[in-house]
Amino acid sequence: MRTLNRRSFLRGTGAAIALPALSSLSPVAALAMGDTARGVGTTAGQAPLRAAFVYFPNGAIQKSWWPKNQSGDYVLSPTLQPLAAVKSSVQVLKGLDLATAEPGKDGAGDHARGNGTFLTGVRLNKSATDIRAGISIDQVIANRIGGQTRFRSLELTCDNKRPSGECDSGYSCAYQYNMSWKSPTTPMIPEANPRLVFERLFGAGEPKDRRRNFAQRLSQQKSVLDFVMQDARDMQHRLQRSDRRKLDEYLASVRSIERRIQSAEQFEVPNVNGVATPPGVPDSYREHISLMFDLMRLAFETDSTRVATFSLAHDGSNRSFQEIDVVGGHHELSHHKNKPETIEKITRIDKFYVQQLARFLASLEEKQDIDGNSILHNSMIVYGSGNADGNRHTHSNLPVLLAGTGGGTIQSGRLVDHDSKPLSNLFLSIADRMGVGALNSFGDSTGPLTDV
Repeated sequence: MRTLNRRSFLRGTGAAIALPALSSLSPVAALAMGDTARGVGTTAGQAPLRAAFVYFPNGAIQKSWWPKNQSGDYVLSPTLQPLAAVKSSVQVLKGLDLATAEPGKDGAGDHARGNGTFLTGVRLNKSATDIRAGISIDQVIANRIGGQTRFRSLELTCDNKRPSGECDSGYSCAYQYNMSWKSPTTPMIPEANPRLVFERLFGAGEPKDRRRNFAQRLSQQKSVLDFVMQDARDMQHRLQRSDRRKLDEYLASVRSIERRIQSAEQFEVPNVNGVATPPGVPDSYREHISLMFDLMRLAFETDSTRVATFSLAHDGSNRSFQEIDVVGGHHELSHHKNKPETIEKITRIDKFYVQQLARFLASLEEKQDIDGNSILHNSMIVYGSGNADGNRHTHSNLPVLLAGTGGGTIQSGRLVDHDSKPLSNLFLSIADRMGVGALNSFGDSTGPLTDV
C-alpha cells in the first residue's frame, strides 16, 4: 500500500482539501510532529490536541445558568439543559473572575473591558486611539504550536459590522470587537463571512490565486469538490474499508457546508440599518453560527489548525432574536431591572446560545480522531462571557464551561467551585496541556488552575 502522509491533500486545479485523520496513514507519516516520543501538544496516543475559545455576550441570568451538585453528579440547569447529550464531556466552572474588567478608576466601559480582557487578562488602556491590551492566550499557544499546522490559528465571528473609533464610554472599538490579540497593539481580525473562511481553508495557492480560482468555480458553477474528485477516487482504492467510509462522510460534510453557503449567496443581499451584509452570510443568525461552528470543526478534523477563537457576538451586542420570538435588543434586555418578563427573555437568549454550542460539541463527539477517541475527547473548548450579571455589569463568578477532556487529562462531567480565582489560571492550565511549556504566568494569573 502506498504510504499516505497525514498532511496530504486531495488536489485539483485551484483547490485542495485537507484530509481528516485516517487509520490507513502510517504512524510516522501521520504525525509528522518533529518531536520524539510524545509530540508537542499531542495526546498520549499521539493525536493532536485542540483548543477553542468561544465567547457569548452580555453575561447570563445567574439563577438559570448554574447547575447544582447532587450525589457527586451535577444536575443541568434550565439554561444548560441543551448539553444533556454531552454532559459527561462538560465541566462547569464556578468562581472564576475577570478582575481586569472591573471599573476601577476607569469608570464606565464594562462591555469593552469584558470583551477585550477575556483572553488577555490585562488592564486595557482607556482610549479610542492609543490601543494597548495584551497578547491573548490563543496567540500564546499559536506561537508555540502553530507551525505544526497550515494555519497558526483561526479567528471567527458572527459580527458583520466592524466599527472604528470609540465604541464604549471612551474605549476603542478594537477592544469590543476583537478577542484575539497578536500583541498589545495588534488584534487578530476575525472573519464573519463563512464563504471567505471556506475559501481560506480549502482554496489553494496565494490569496490572489484563491480569488481567481473562486471566480473560476463560480463561472463554471462547480464546487471545490468537483476539482478534486479524480484525486479522491484514486485515493479511495488505497484506503482501508473503514477509511473509505470515513472519507465519504467527510466529503459529504464539506459538500453540505458548501451548499449551505451557496444557498445564502443566492438571495438578494439585505440592507440592515444601512450596512450591507456580505455575500455568504445567511439571513438566519442560527444558521450563521452553525456554519461557523461547522467550519471550525472541519478545521480541527483536518488538522488545519489546533487553535481557534469564535465570538458569537461582541459584548454589548444589541441583536434581536426573532428566531426565538424575543423582541428587543439583547443589551437593552440584559438591563432587566429584575422584571420577570424581561428575565425570561434573556434566559431564552442564553439557552439559544447554549443550544448552538451543544450542536458543535456533539459534532466533535461524533468524529473519531487518529487515536480512536473522539475529537471532543482530544479538545479543550472554553465557552464563556466576560460579564457575569449583565444587569449590574459584574465580572466575578463568570459563566464559564470547559468541554472536552484534553486527551484524558481533564476530569469532565462535573461542577467545580474554584472560590474566586482569576480566569487566567484556567488558561495557564490549558496552555500547559497544549504544549506551551514553562509559562510561569499569564495576564493576572496566580498559578495554574488545580482540580480541572
